[in-house]
Amino acid sequence: MSEIITVKNLKKSYGTNQVLNGISFSLKEGQIIGLLGPNGCGKTSLIKILTGLINDYSGEVLIDGQKPGKTSKANVAFLPEKTYLPTWMVADDAVNYIADFYDDFDKAKAMHMMDVFQLDHKQKVKTMSKGQQEKLQLLLVMCRNARIYILDEPMGGVDPAARDFILETILKNRPEGSTILMSTHLIQDVEEIFDSILMIRQGQVRIQDSVENLTKDGKTINDLFKEVFSVDWNF
Repeated sequence: MSEIITVKNLKKSYGTNQVLNGISFSLKEGQIIGLLGPNGCGKTSLIKILTGLINDYSGEVLIDGQKPGKTSKANVAFLPEKTYLPTWMVADDAVNYIADFYDDFDKAKAMHMMDVFQLDHKQKVKTMSKGQQEKLQLLLVMCRNARIYILDEPMGGVDPAARDFILETILKNRPEGSTILMSTHLIQDVEEIFDSILMIRQGQVRIQDSVENLTKDGKTINDLFKEVFSVDWNF
């Protein structure tokens, strides 16, 4: 498998607060990678750099050989943690909005998935529940035929039944050969789908390896996470 994302000596700071301290790693194409770490470790800044939302950093970042920008954005589908859709939009507006931006968006599939998700096509975003908003944003992302999917806490704040539904949706709608980088705190719920893990602590890579290697002694990824961050969180 070839490398689809390469990061070398990446540094990012906000004033005197350096959140990424010379981080380096590469991710292989076709894998599902878990991006793990506590709040404040640099995950969100890393995601924003990979998706081209932050440009003031030092170091090298390549998405399929390209620096984050217009070309890479055409290959990356991004699901942010927070709702980004204008509250005045109805569900159909949101579908049309994304269809206008991305040539790889399957509008017919999105309309069908809205029915499967039992979403009202004419309901405004501002009147939707958190779960309904997350379903809408999820289908907008997974109806793109992208090479890379970057998902920031896709199951945060929803009940266990909804988590299973979201996870199934991601797996069923992922194009063959695509790469998924998923940030999550719900490790125990999703670790079974990961091929590899990228664990960050204090702006540096603490662990990067395949799940097979990391769990060969019988430990779970959740167990390993607790060990790595026991100093920070007093587990």
